[in-house]
This record gives sequence, structure tokens and C-alpha cells, in this order.
Amino acid sequence: MAAINEERVLSVTHWTDSLFSFTTTRSPTFRFENGQFTMIGMKVDGKPLLRAYSMASANYEEELSFFSIKVPNGPLTSRLKNIAAGDPILVGEKATGTLVQHSLLPGRTLYLFGTGTGLAPFLSVIKDPEAYDRFDKVVLVHGCRQVRELGYGEKIVSDLLDSPYLGDVVRDKLLYYPTVTREPFKHRGRITELVETGKLASDLGLTPLSPDADRVMLCGSPGMLADCGKLLEGRGFDEGSNAKPGHFVIEKAFVEK
Repeated sequence: MAAINEERVLSVTHWTDSLFSFTTTRSPTFRFENGQFTMIGMKVDGKPLLRAYSMASANYEEELSFFSIKVPNGPLTSRLKNIAAGDPILVGEKATGTLVQHSLLPGRTLYLFGTGTGLAPFLSVIKDPEAYDRFDKVVLVHGCRQVRELGYGEKIVSDLLDSPYLGDVVRDKLLYYPTVTREPFKHRGRITELVETGKLASDLGLTPLSPDADRVMLCGSPGMLADCGKLLEGRGFDEGSNAKPGHFVIEKAFVEK
């Protein structure tokens, strides 16, 4: 088993009754690629209880950031939701995952489709200077049920636009498209519906999704991944992996079998 570091919680923000984010210290030996995940958790009865979490922070940042759902009876999240600054937290040393840029073929536009806490790895990717070197546009699409569930993503994007390090290139190349399904909002509908109807492309002033120019990363619920994967394959997209780059990649680590 990979080494596990004991870090300290630095801050916690509760966005809704079911969503929260937190930051922790970062061991100088912990390395990862933007878009990857690691195992994090807590000690329960003297033993580590761990689950896979994507880093929402970039690999050059000194602190680690995570985005979590609160599951009332969840073995880990029912405990994790009560953490506070100063508390210990376990962070695995080994990062992995498929949502990395070398798993994609070269292209012009990078689409990041995330639902719920599936947003987390893409908050790391949009902070990556390499993404803006490789692609003309980076499109972050975040789907939620309710408007208040968009809060964390909105803050990260807003802070990034004001960043003295990346602000100029982000303002030129990043397109942020939040959408909800159960409340009135400027953008409404499931990601698949927005792609199929052409509304997403029309709203953003882009051409319809095509494997000739577009690359896609997916992270979200099992249903969303299945539906988006089927949609993309129907348009001629080939799924990629760390071993063989393709037109789109899916993070399957969080999908319940």
C-alpha cells in the first residue's frame, strides 16, 4: 500500500447542506498531475478509512484543496463533514487517474464536463498553464440540480480570472458554463441535452462537438458518464487512456460498481 501522510486541515467551507470544500497542508514529497486523484481519509478505531478524492488544487500550489459531498450514513463523509481547521487528515502519497492531458490527442478545444463534486478535478485542470498552451479554448461545464450548488466552482473561476499569474490567459481562453436542472437559471438542462440540441455550442459561440477539433474530459455520476460517453461515441469520438490517447477520457474511479 502506498505511503499515507498525516496532514492538517487549514480551512473548511460549507456551501450547502450536502456540499463542502476544505484545504489541507501538503507534504513536500507529494507529487501529482493536474486532474488526478488520491486516497484521503481519517483514522477510525485506529485504522485508516480512505476514499478516492480528486485534488481541486493545482500541482504547483502549496496547499491541497478537496470538494466533498455529505452522505448522512457514509462511512467516511459522515465523519469528514465535521472536520475543522487544525484537525488531522490522511492523504495518500500515490496520485493517479485518467483526467490528464497526455491521455488526449491534440485538439483545439478542451471540454471539461462535470456534475456535482465531479467538478473537482477540473478546478485543477483550469489552473494548469499547459491546458492553455495546448488548446485554443478551455470550456468548463458544471451541471448541478440547484443554483447554490454552483458556489464553489463560481468562486474558483472568479479567483482565477483575477489571478496575477494566469488571469490574462484565462480571460482570453476559459469559458465557464454552469447549468442547473431544477431551478430557474441563465443556463438550464442536463449536459447531454445541451450538447444534443446545440444550445451549448450556440451559447458559447462554438461549433458543434466534433472529434476533428474537440477533446473532452468527463467526471460525474454513473448515469452522466454513461450518457455522455454514448453521446460522444455516437459522434465518432474514441475513448482514450493513460496508455493510448483518445478524443475523450472518463474518470471511472468514483463510479459505483
